Amino acid sequence: MVLAMPAETTPMATPITPAEHELVATDSRVVYANRWMSVREDKTLRQDGVEGIYGVVDKPDFALVIPYADGGFHLVEQYRYTVKGRYWEFPQGSWETKPDADPIALARGELAEETGLTAGTMTPLGQLYAAYGCVNQGFHVILATDLTAGEPDLEETEAGLISRWFPEAEIWQLIAEGRLKDAPSIAALALFQHRRAANGV
Repeated sequence: MVLAMPAETTPMATPITPAEHELVATDSRVVYANRWMSVREDKTLRQDGVEGIYGVVDKPDFALVIPYADGGFHLVEQYRYTVKGRYWEFPQGSWETKPDADPIALARGELAEETGLTAGTMTPLGQLYAAYGCVNQGFHVILATDLTAGEPDLEETEAGLISRWFPEAEIWQLIAEGRLKDAPSIAALALFQHRRAANGV
């Protein structure tokens, strides 16, 4: 007689709740600032008494818009000076004069400015951080649907920006070919896929 062995189960991981503020600043000084950002150097102290320094870039949160229509996405391409190249990405931006702007209002503004599109429906998908190893900037991911075409209204700093619709399959091709390298855009795609799998679009 063969005895059936009980199936192995994997125990649920116990969430680790770290002590609040494991690393604190004992001193801070701004070493550079302009209208879009500031850079500060903090003297830090760990709970075990070890001192150190940490460079932090302070930037306001931005909105990233996923304009979805007809089974595809509207992207924008612009020259990114820091990496010396043109790349595709989702429309995104912040208002330096209104750092606490409502994310939906900000998303509507950036969508219209960069693509000329207006959205009948704006759905928040989540909030993420851009690169929290060095910058405290977060971003809100907003799904834009029921789109109506219009004319872009680019800022001077957006000279050369272009907009195009791509079917979804081509988005993954752009990523594979290295023509879409914007990490927030790729993270936003993950939130979009999760939303679609759970609730549809």
